[in-house]
Amino acid sequence: MDERASPVLIAGCGDVGMRLATLLQAQGQSVLCLRRNVAALAPGLPGFAADLADAAALRALPRGIRRVVFLPAPATRDATAYRSVYLGGLGHLLDALDLEALQRCVLVTSSAVYGEHAGAWVDEDTPPAPLAFNGAILLQAERVLHARLGAGRGVALRLAGLYGPGRTQLLDSLRAGHARAPRDPPFYANRIHVDDAAAALAHLLTLSAPALCYLGVDDAPLPLYELCSALAQELRAPLPDIGPPPSGIGNKRLRNARLRASGWAPRWPDARAGHAALLAART
Repeated sequence: MDERASPVLIAGCGDVGMRLATLLQAQGQSVLCLRRNVAALAPGLPGFAADLADAAALRALPRGIRRVVFLPAPATRDATAYRSVYLGGLGHLLDALDLEALQRCVLVTSSAVYGEHAGAWVDEDTPPAPLAFNGAILLQAERVLHARLGAGRGVALRLAGLYGPGRTQLLDSLRAGHARAPRDPPFYANRIHVDDAAAALAHLLTLSAPALCYLGVDDAPLPLYELCSALAQELRAPLPDIGPPPSGIGNKRLRNARLRASGWAPRWPDARAGHAALLAART
């Protein structure tokens, strides 16, 4: 079967998944978008209605799928929901697929797998030390993937904080005058635009000999207060108040050197410019 004729299965096809699907279609590739409610898919995206928790439903997937992107969204932010989709759902999906045909499965996780680093630089060689249940479960899912598929076939993309159309919480908070950020010592914001995240996933599907994991982040981790202040000026809104750092995620600067060296580059290398473009598009 021609690789481009075999659909890329996007399992858990929400916002980022639909952006990925649209990008792949523009490249002439076939896609299949798995989600519970396929009526919510963007027009023109072929759907497969199933719950990742339903092992029987997944067995009806087409045979011969060669490439998969796994990026589910837990129904609630608690350990039970995370285990259900990232461990149970991943296991059910791999059980349902023809693993002899499967050439690549990209698992989307998060920089939450890392711990506290007091503002130091972090990369893929930094030992993970999750501070909360979500990071611990995501790290466990990465290990399940690598144990089932091995090097070269199972790849994890650890994404930084997403922003983009429909993800404007920081801008909305600044506009309302509710934003707070620590100033001294600086607390770093690691961000990636949703379209750059989708492009990174499409890129990882093509690599001939990928590493086990990559960090998905832009080029410029910024002190949160600096980012908020720059965006407040764009908005003509009040500067952020001084406040405590976000809890449970650790203070670190994520480095994207491995992903860049593989051939990917962000369209939006700096979150200030990316947010400014969002504002320009809205006006």
